[in-house]
Order: sequence, then structure tokens, then C-alpha cells
Amino acid sequence: MRDIIPIIPLLFAVGGAQMFVVQVVASSFMGVALFVLSRTVRNTLHSQEGTQDDQWRYDINRMNELRKISALYRVFQPVIHLLARLNQRAFAEQMPEVRREMQAAGLSRSWTPAEYVARMELIAILLSPVYIYLCIDMMGNAGIVLALVATVVTAWFLRRRLALQARYRLLQIKRRMPFLLDLLTLLMEAGSTFLLALQEAVDEFKDHPVGVEFGRVLAEMSMGKNRTSALESLRDRLDDDEITGIVGAIIQGENLGTPLARLFRTQADVLRIKRTQRAETIAGEAGVKMLLPAILVMAATVLIILGPLYSASSIRSSWIRCPKRQPSPSLAVPIAAKCLKSTTTWFISAEVPRTRSR
Repeated sequence: MRDIIPIIPLLFAVGGAQMFVVQVVASSFMGVALFVLSRTVRNTLHSQEGTQDDQWRYDINRMNELRKISALYRVFQPVIHLLARLNQRAFAEQMPEVRREMQAAGLSRSWTPAEYVARMELIAILLSPVYIYLCIDMMGNAGIVLALVATVVTAWFLRRRLALQARYRLLQIKRRMPFLLDLLTLLMEAGSTFLLALQEAVDEFKDHPVGVEFGRVLAEMSMGKNRTSALESLRDRLDDDEITGIVGAIIQGENLGTPLARLFRTQADVLRIKRTQRAETIAGEAGVKMLLPAILVMAATVLIILGPLYSASSIRSSWIRCPKRQPSPSLAVPIAAKCLKSTTTWFISAEVPRTRSR
């Protein structure tokens, strides 16, 4: 290295041709470096499937599936596994609730609850440098505390987003389920079997969450599961009061021998009644919820209209009712002398132009 350093100034002293060669060599090195960097990123993001041993393992198949569907998992797989082990120990009581929300939200079954929570935490950690930079730029060194708070709040918002996503998907399923049950009723009354009717209904609603969920029921029944077990899996997967009641009524009616077409028609009517009742409840709560904003708007309007009038009247009354201020005896002599001096100066300045004009 010491032998190369003295040669560097000579490179800048050579002619134009030699400088061109240096630029070509430097550009070549830069191109090779960019190629190596892009190849490294490509190999990192490439989904390489893990190899199975002599005995088939579900965890390897699950990780291969996650590497295909999640770029974040491909890049940060060891970090996600480390955070998942920590979450499994620290938040063991909350993992069943996270699993229920993941199933209701329709997320991939390859994710475990601890790994999905680790994914949220990793996103918050990756955003923390941006928070630190912005907070230190605005507040100085004290902004580090605010940046840490923002990181924790980001992880909480991601967790809250999962709950809202699960709630919204359940609402979509409950809104569309009466139409699916009506379609099943029509097909079965026309002479179709339950499996064929369910297949037709799933094809009709394949782009909707209700079609996805009943598609899983159909797949489980096709793999050998009986009808009751498949419906119970649907009930446990969604874990909603209304859907639990509907599925329970269907299972009970099937055990008692009630025709499925009549059961589906009855449950569709029950769902519509509950939907109407839910709409009436929301409409009744709207008036109460709008009361406080209406009061605030009225108060702001009154202040905007009466505020200037009150200000003008108060200023006018203060000018009228304000008593004349009497100077104190200690200040009477200096004030009088100052007034006399100013009056004399004004009189002299007014008399000078008159004498000149004469």
C-alpha cells in the first residue's frame, strides 16, 4: 500500500490519453461493483426452497411458502425467527387472539401468530431510523425519546390494523352470506346435491371472502371430512357470534334430519332480520353521536356572530366610563413645566413667520 500511494499523483500528471484509460478502468470497476451488488440482492430476494429430509417436515414446507409470498421474510428470516421466539415467551397469552384475528382476516395459514407479530415489530424497527432522524432534526437530542415512542406506536397501529382487517372481513361475510344461502336453497330445491350446490355457490362468489371460506369447507369435505366437522371448522375459524349461531343451527338441523334447503332458507331470513336490526341500531346511535359535534358547531357559530359585537361594545363602554386620570402632586410641577415649555416653543415658532412677512 505504501508503494502504491506515491504513484497516485503521477496518474493526474499524465496526458489526456492516459487519463482516459484511467477513467475507463474506474468505470469498469464501478460496473463490476454494481453487477455484484445487484446479483447479491437478487440472490437474497430469490425464493430458494429448503430441501426436505427423508421424513417430510411441515415446517420446511411452511417456510418455503412464506419465502414465496413475503419479501420481508426472505430478507430478514433469521431476525423474524428470533423475534418470534421472544414473542412466544413474552406474549403467550395473546397468541390465541392473534391467531383468531389472522384467520378471520384471511391471511396465509403459513404464518404463525408469533411470526406475524414479529413481522409487525420488524417493520416498526425498520422505520425507527427515519423517526430518529426527523425527531432529532426538530427537537435535538431529546427527540430520541419521541422517536422510540413513535416506534412503539407504529407496532401498536399495525396490531390494531390486523384487528380492523379481521372485523371488516367478517362484516363482508355476514353481508353476503344470505345471498349464498339463497343460492344453495334454489339449487337444492331444483334437485342438486349439497356438494354440487356448494361448488356452484363457491364458483359464483369466488372473488368474495364468503366464497373463500366456503371454498375451504368444500375442500375439507372433498378430502374426506364429514359435513359437520367442516362446518365446525368454519365456526372455529371465524369465531363470530352470528356465524356461530347460524352454523350451530345448520348442524343441529342436520342431526335432527331437517331438510337442508329449509334450513338454508330459514337462516338466510334470520341473517336479513339481523342485518335490518343492526342498521336500525346504527341509525338510532347516529343521533346521539352527532349531538356533541352539533353542540360544538352551534357554540362556534354563536361566538363568531356575537364575539365582534361584544368586543366593540366593551371597548366603547371602557372609553365612556373611564375616569380622567389626575396626576399625583409629586408629578404636578414637572408636568406643568413641560407643558409650559412646549407651549412657549410652539408660540415662538408661530410668530417667526409673521415677523418675516412684515
